[in-house]
Amino acid sequence: MPNELPALLGIFMGSLMVLIPVAGFTARFAMKPIVESIARLRESGNKNEAVQMLDRRMALLEQEVQSLSGIREEIGRLVEELEFQRKLGPATTTGRADRE
Repeated sequence: MPNELPALLGIFMGSLMVLIPVAGFTARFAMKPIVESIARLRESGNKNEAVQMLDRRMALLEQEVQSLSGIREEIGRLVEELEFQRKLGPATTTGRADRE
């Protein structure tokens, strides 16, 4: 038995030199579809988050545009009022000064 131990150990180590790479390649090819599906799942989760962020940004931009259109209407009214006051002429400005 003691003489057989080095021979058995050599056979065992030699077979491991072949079996470990074979097991690695097998695991790689067996795990590849699982890993790819997990990666796709994470990407789709990121895409959903990106879509939600874009929706929020679009909503904020729409609110900004609505507020700007209100400001545009107010500026238009101010311009009309200034034009009206110019048409009235200098009499209205002196009239205001006399009232004060």
